[in-house]
Amino acid sequence: MEIRQLEAFAAVMSAGSVTGAARLLERSQPAVTRLVHELEAATGYPLFTRHGPRVAPTQEGFLLFEEVEHLLGGWRRLQARAAEIAQGTGAAPLLLAATSAVALGLLPQALRALEREAGPVPVRLTSGSPERVLRDVAGGAVQLGASSLPLEHRGLQALWIGQAPCVAVLADGDPLATAACVPAAALAGRRIVTLSNPYRLRHRIDAALAPGGPAAPVIETNSSANAQALVRAGLGIAVLDPLTAHGAPLQGVQVRPLDVDIPFFFGVIAPQGRPLAPRLQALSDALREAARALPGFAEHPPAAHAGLLQAAAGLSSP
Repeated sequence: MEIRQLEAFAAVMSAGSVTGAARLLERSQPAVTRLVHELEAATGYPLFTRHGPRVAPTQEGFLLFEEVEHLLGGWRRLQARAAEIAQGTGAAPLLLAATSAVALGLLPQALRALEREAGPVPVRLTSGSPERVLRDVAGGAVQLGASSLPLEHRGLQALWIGQAPCVAVLADGDPLATAACVPAAALAGRRIVTLSNPYRLRHRIDAALAPGGPAAPVIETNSSANAQALVRAGLGIAVLDPLTAHGAPLQGVQVRPLDVDIPFFFGVIAPQGRPLAPRLQALSDALREAARALPGFAEHPPAAHAGLLQAAAGLSSP
């Protein structure tokens, strides 16, 4: 495989046609077609099905694209960094990965605090699922990651672990929005907007609300920001991580504590066995300071990881 072939493949995936990809790459349509055919020959399977001028990715094409996108992102970063070194300009960027909860709820405040101390720094941030964050850190694609627990993984070291209680998010005008603390029992009979991953926070939320049982079909989403927007539209009540709810609240919703403790665990991770650069240590500290502003926040050392999961086992694993 060659970079040019991968670029042509990614461009066709993004543009939806060979003609559009040719325009993006400023190459001829036959040249793009040839590169894609060469890549298909190298992989041994078709990447697209053809429908006149339009193309549709095969299942293999979708699976390969995820890896190609990741590789090309690193290639572009390498090219940009090589140019910076050649020109003698700019410090190396901070390469970060975070779940959307941390990226929305903590990272902006932490970066602002860091830049107040050290001045503007270049940053490259990728947000994604907890599993994606762990993979990027362990694989060396980024220098620092922030995600929900569990964080134990070969090639990773946890720098610190935080805990804060989940909250209820209600639309303005909801009768429960006037309560200083929302009883979990009051959610019985209400439609719940909840998270889709059943193996992390969602499982603890379901266990805590189980006595009431669902009164209406739930709405599932992989993003706390999406959940807030759905609540604002009057589609239900959400029980969410406190990072998004407190750090990036939407107009039109109210955030209230619950009378039951549903712990949300999160932390900062770095590649194992590598010394942490001062800027990265400073950012980790700034993230911890931002987290300390969360109501009910508690900090734990990395050695407490297994014990925290066991203590929460009555509700589920994170």
